[in-house]
Amino acid sequence: MTDAVANLVALLAVGVAAFAGWHTVRRQPFSNPLFYAAAVLEIALLALLVGGCIALAGTSRDVDGVLFVSYLVTLVVIPPAVVLWGIAEKSRWGTGVVVVAMLTVAVLCVRVLQIWKGTNV
Repeated sequence: MTDAVANLVALLAVGVAAFAGWHTVRRQPFSNPLFYAAAVLEIALLALLVGGCIALAGTSRDVDGVLFVSYLVTLVVIPPAVVLWGIAEKSRWGTGVVVVAMLTVAVLCVRVLQIWKGTNV
């Protein structure tokens, strides 16, 4: 796994968070474009999961595999869960939850990169 891939996915998550934040500020409910943005992020996270597992299988690094894969799986689970929550919550805070979750995804992407590099702080 490279820095560029993890950072690109993190930036994508921040972009979705900003879009959801725009919805929150404008008091708009969860919309189709926000759903599509979250879907694009989910595809990127699935690619990160598959790529990370392949990279883990082929590396000689001293990486805690269980921790690494558990973070990757958590990254993949968050967007669908928050999309369902955002759609179910009809107030403006439905999109507020999406903001928080997408920022969490961005932070977790950075943490996955730290685990991959072996800087388990």
